[in-house]
Amino acid sequence: MSDDFDTSDIDNYLGKPMDFSPLREVIAPNDIRRWVHAMHYPNLAHFDPATIAASTWGRLVAPQSFAIATDDGHGAAPACVGKIENSHLLFGGDEWWFHGPRIEPGDVVTNTRVPFDYTVKQTGFGPTCFQRGDNNYSNQKGEEIARQRSTSIRYRAAAGGENVKTDDFEEPEWTDAAQEEMEERRFAWVKMLHDLGNKERWWDDVAVGDQLPERVFGPHSIASFATEWRAYIVNTWGTLDLRKQDLEGLGFTREMAGYENDPEMLKVNPFLTDGAYYGPSRGHLFAKYARRIGMPRGYGYGASMGSWVTDFLSGWAGQHGMVVHSVANYRGPALTGDVTIQTAEVTEKSVDDRGRHLVHVKHLMKNQKGTTMCTGTAEIALPKKVG
Repeated sequence: MSDDFDTSDIDNYLGKPMDFSPLREVIAPNDIRRWVHAMHYPNLAHFDPATIAASTWGRLVAPQSFAIATDDGHGAAPACVGKIENSHLLFGGDEWWFHGPRIEPGDVVTNTRVPFDYTVKQTGFGPTCFQRGDNNYSNQKGEEIARQRSTSIRYRAAAGGENVKTDDFEEPEWTDAAQEEMEERRFAWVKMLHDLGNKERWWDDVAVGDQLPERVFGPHSIASFATEWRAYIVNTWGTLDLRKQDLEGLGFTREMAGYENDPEMLKVNPFLTDGAYYGPSRGHLFAKYARRIGMPRGYGYGASMGSWVTDFLSGWAGQHGMVVHSVANYRGPALTGDVTIQTAEVTEKSVDDRGRHLVHVKHLMKNQKGTTMCTGTAEIALPKKVG
């Protein structure tokens, strides 16, 4: 902590459950379909009627990544409480523990949110606060769905613009040939999903050193980021019983805080409550505001990046497998015009104390230039052959 970067107010919130804005209606089938479309996850088991009927579930269920779509803060809320004067915030990563139950139409999802801890380090932004908080998702039956420990990165507002790389202002141009090659690579992963279908991927058949099939998608654009934004249920007017959030109290300036998800302003001028156009989230879609926080142009949502990780791993696991734990550390954003490339390697196999047969992987996300976007590890439960 320095004199002009005071993080002490965070101590007032640690370990104390926060308020939560509940959904006004149950999860609907189109909430799930919209989500997989927006997250670039073309798994037929989550939107195609014939595939759903033949699936291991026999009904429509949401992908594991869907829980975060039900939260009013994209999972970041318990990781950004406490005032840091004139600060900016980025989503820095998350850790997930999945307990088993899937979200499906008719469910009511609640989230118990508890600020966890924080630490201050010196980075390229100067003094930087790495703050963590827990999201505990459960359904109307009291079943625990997942726990997400999110990380926010908070730094001086003045430091953001100083870190913009001006040579990244312009989007890359894709030739027709390069676009076609990228689309072929993208479809290779889609075909893997189709070929696997509802068949088992056996733990016995996986070996240490195996490479998971590459996943490629993009190029990202303002349109694709806006599509992602609209898939988070909170971002549609009236879907949540919103609780008042004091973004200025967190240290954002009024210009940057705006009235995003403000229940009082929603009844006066709802346009001002839309984070796609006003408030701290607009930097994702408008280069002018992206550059104020250190980004060269429109950039993707951290919560979406975490969902890409979960979908990549759970898609490979198939309907009989499940990601049980994952860690994702965000190192760089998805920028407009860039392509995202995901890879992973099997590093270990084990059986845990619950008898689950686990495949351990190290995963990596880069763009077409080789710039690292995300690193992490995960454990994936797969079925074991009998006999």
